[in-house]
Amino acid sequence: MSFEAHTATFYLLFNVNQPAFAEVAAYYLASKGAAGPHHFRAGLHYDLISKDSLLNIPAGAFTPAKQTISGKSSIVRYFARAFEKHGAAYYEALSPKVQAEIDDWIDSIRKATDADTDVISTLAQRIADAVAKGGYVTSAGKLSLADLVAWDFVKVHIKSPNSKVHVHGLDAWFKKIEGVAEIKLALEEIRKVQSQVHQLHLFREQAALQLSEILKLSVTTIYNSLEAPKDVKMGDISVPIPRLRLPGNPAQLAQETVKQFKPNQYLLRAIATGPYLNIFINRDLLRDRLVPQILNLSDEYGANASGFGKTSIVEFSSPNIAKPFHAGHLRSTIIGNFVNRVLKANGWATVALNYLGDWGKQYGLLAIGFSRYGSEEELEKDPIRHLFNVYVKINNDKAENPSIDDEARAYFRKMEEGDEEALGLWQKFRDLSIVKYKDIYERLNVTFDVYSGESQYSAQQMESVVNELRDLGLLVPSEGAHIVDLKEHGLGAALITKTDGSMLYLSRDVAAAIERQKKYKFDNMFYIVGDQQIHHFKQLFKILEQMGLPWSANCQHISFGMVKSKDGNMSTRKGTVVFLEDMLNSTKEEMRAVMMRNPEKYAQIENPEHVSDVIGMTAIMTNDMSSRRIKDYELDWAKMFLFEGDTGPYLQYAHSRLSSIERKNAELSITASSETNLSILNEKEAHALIDILAQFPDVVRDSSKNFEPCNVVSYLFTLSHAISVCFETLWVMGQEKEVAEARLALYIAARTTLGNGMRLLGFRPLERM
Repeated sequence: MSFEAHTATFYLLFNVNQPAFAEVAAYYLASKGAAGPHHFRAGLHYDLISKDSLLNIPAGAFTPAKQTISGKSSIVRYFARAFEKHGAAYYEALSPKVQAEIDDWIDSIRKATDADTDVISTLAQRIADAVAKGGYVTSAGKLSLADLVAWDFVKVHIKSPNSKVHVHGLDAWFKKIEGVAEIKLALEEIRKVQSQVHQLHLFREQAALQLSEILKLSVTTIYNSLEAPKDVKMGDISVPIPRLRLPGNPAQLAQETVKQFKPNQYLLRAIATGPYLNIFINRDLLRDRLVPQILNLSDEYGANASGFGKTSIVEFSSPNIAKPFHAGHLRSTIIGNFVNRVLKANGWATVALNYLGDWGKQYGLLAIGFSRYGSEEELEKDPIRHLFNVYVKINNDKAENPSIDDEARAYFRKMEEGDEEALGLWQKFRDLSIVKYKDIYERLNVTFDVYSGESQYSAQQMESVVNELRDLGLLVPSEGAHIVDLKEHGLGAALITKTDGSMLYLSRDVAAAIERQKKYKFDNMFYIVGDQQIHHFKQLFKILEQMGLPWSANCQHISFGMVKSKDGNMSTRKGTVVFLEDMLNSTKEEMRAVMMRNPEKYAQIENPEHVSDVIGMTAIMTNDMSSRRIKDYELDWAKMFLFEGDTGPYLQYAHSRLSSIERKNAELSITASSETNLSILNEKEAHALIDILAQFPDVVRDSSKNFEPCNVVSYLFTLSHAISVCFETLWVMGQEKEVAEARLALYIAARTTLGNGMRLLGFRPLERM
């Protein structure tokens, strides 16, 4: 979804146990026939305990500032008024008397939501009496907001399977409402959203509900304390009793709780292990729900709506156009791509931004060099490499002739003053370089929404930032330069302008952050930059804070260690860098050589060049992402290309083998709606694999908190190992049809989850190799 579409979208969240029937129906009814593009997305609260619906409206098409509305009555009323002429028909077009009647109905139902059975019965009878008089709830004699909320109430409290309330006289009214086309759409939308629930949460919720009653603590407190036991033999859900801070001996409390524990369809039994209460879930129920869910959700399995309505800017990669796109940029590129994908999987709208180093004195130096050593032909053929060669040569000249520095400054001054010829050459360098960057990014499966850059901020904008800092009393002179004094915060002096009045990167970054907030009204902004820049970003965020900008707290630097070279440090000026493109090409050729060691299999590959390139990229990225991102690492070429062990090729092999099983058994035609007898999957290997598949939504959610790709890599290796174990005993070919179908369904679920995890990292899962 584009940023523009995101700002014209309503985002509704609700609890799986408290479906937002009235809210969704109100949207469809209110938007019926409305002019202009209207978008609506519904999703589940990640917190299953929450009962309120939540509506997030981004700043944009509907409101100048972001709005968040909670509660059924508030949201239904909002939708009724949000669409001119159409929504008003269900409220504002009615007489004041009927409006007051509607308000009374809505408030009465809202207050009764958590009431006892007697109150619910009384209100239900009131609905039945009102319907008997006029066909609808209100005296208006036509469908209104009151009917939507009453219908919602009846559906949740009377028509549900567990309802203890029975009221006559509602069936005709109920069918009449559900016969409305827009309400049919609402029911389908809610069914679709409910199908996305994280299955393990249902089991955890059941544990929290029962333990809340036994221990007399809130459901939320219990729910937040739940964790997975360290040993699977000890159960599926664990409660560390000391964490609950209850009076008494924790081990004794655990034993007493076990005595009061009551098994149900979700939870089979509980045991006490010292101060831990461990619960065993119904794995058969998990299997029967999870496998069809994965088949149904397919590429959407694992995603959630926790970020619905929020915007995040992710700045990453950001090479310098005057310098090579080298192996050192790899980490920012692939980690930034991962962060962007994780946020999207958690429901966020993102703006992937490449903040190019495309301005400064070095362009004056590059222009001088191009006039001496440049070639239009070489520039068109490979702009990045040619500009690098020119840059190295002019730097060598500068070492012998310092006056070149003055020429470079003078040329850059012409650029800043708007000289058309100077800017034309710079624009040519920039445009051709971006075209080449896009080729490399495509190989790495990376895309950007915006190619921004330092050039975006003019000298006038920089001066405006400096003036604002001065007006706020933050800018102070220091030895002819100007600084923001951050010593009391342990951050030293932040240099804003040099002695000659020229601006520094810090002042440009301040201007960029302010401009981005004005344009995108972001909820979070992430800078994916190496740990050498930690001090710079601490200074940047502190300056934004001291400028009184509250959103500065939502800016975050996601740092990482360096890719080490065995030959020592890489230098642009000396020309000793390793070009990223050369590294990628070398990896592709090395991977092809490995594949050709098996001529028979190699001959079966339709596009060996593409396959070897994809496997090579996966190998590089897995090697990078296997350790915590803050650590430095060396490229381990010997290990990287192995098809065994924890490597990228091993993940691709596992995925392609699962795809092969599907192809070879295509006649079984397994889908989410197939009547597959999953009870056949009672082997320990099958249950172990299902347990791991069920954890994937947790992995996606947790990744949005720590942004550690190594956790996803570790999960995928664990999943692949479990798949490999199943391959040894759970065969599909040659089995009875019922057995083959059940096992194939499991393997399709495994392939789907493995593929989704690989895509989360930025890999391209292969179906053949």
